[in-house]
Amino acid sequence: MKDIARELGISVATVSRALQDSPRISETRREQIKAYAREHNFTPNLLAESLRHSRQKPLKIIGVIIPELAHYYFSSILSGIEEEASSRGYRIMVAQSDEQYEREVRICQSFYENKVCGIIVSQAKDTRNYDHFQRLIDNGVPLVFYDRICTGINASRVVVDDYMGAYKAVSHLIDTGCRRIAYYGSPMQLEISKNRFNGYKDALLKHGLPVDEDLYGICDNRADAEAITPAILTRSNPPDGFFAVNDDTAIGIMYTAKRMGFRVPEDIAVCGFTNGQRAVACDPMLTTVEQRGRTVGSEAADILIGQVEGDIPIDKTVKRVVRTRLVIRGTTR
Repeated sequence: MKDIARELGISVATVSRALQDSPRISETRREQIKAYAREHNFTPNLLAESLRHSRQKPLKIIGVIIPELAHYYFSSILSGIEEEASSRGYRIMVAQSDEQYEREVRICQSFYENKVCGIIVSQAKDTRNYDHFQRLIDNGVPLVFYDRICTGINASRVVVDDYMGAYKAVSHLIDTGCRRIAYYGSPMQLEISKNRFNGYKDALLKHGLPVDEDLYGICDNRADAEAITPAILTRSNPPDGFFAVNDDTAIGIMYTAKRMGFRVPEDIAVCGFTNGQRAVACDPMLTTVEQRGRTVGSEAADILIGQVEGDIPIDKTVKRVVRTRLVIRGTTR
């Protein structure tokens, strides 16, 4: 702005006001200044501008913590957050916890030091201490959880109906002939894991089937699914169906079963949970529960921006549930 002011023989304040469309500057002068800025590829530094005014107004930069960027569901949530934030004049600053508690703590501290207006987060798998989240709240930073929520923290959250999604999926497996259904889930300290397991268990009980401890365990990625499934399928009484906590795990089950000579879905039926791009890239295409990640992200951003702008009291806990949908394809009968 100093360069523009010097070249046009005006004050820096005039340049600043013109670039912000201040009515104090004539339309002719504003257009002259903007034209010069465009010709010389001038763009304002949004972070510096926010920091300069941080005492008068909250920064329009939202911190977003993603457990893993490579995961389709989390990347779709990020798209929803960015879309909603951008439409309302906000920018996002994204960091990946890589499922590590210590890294998550450092990211929260970094976001706080960089004066983000609020933080949207899905906690890492191994997070069991929540002091770093409570410190943010105690310091007046709006915090919204999505997907993996922290029940020990009084903060707003957006989740999908994990229980009902799992219940409907397992009920579909039963309705199409499965009687011994295995469940591969995430660590049980996560709320989503508890909800999906309860949906699985209640569907079995509702249909008069036993809950067999030998048929469920912790397995939430393709590599582990391919490692443990052979032993399960070579038992004297193997499962005839699988419900997995995510699509990658389900695909690992399916390909392992096929390599072992089982037919999918005639011998082994498989259902996942996500409805990502890989669900339609496998053969047969995967029956799965659609989580609607973009909607989850949009809702989380809407709550956070509402708290930042005062439309939602910062001490009010907002809870929103996004409905899931069972998408039936070729891996179930």
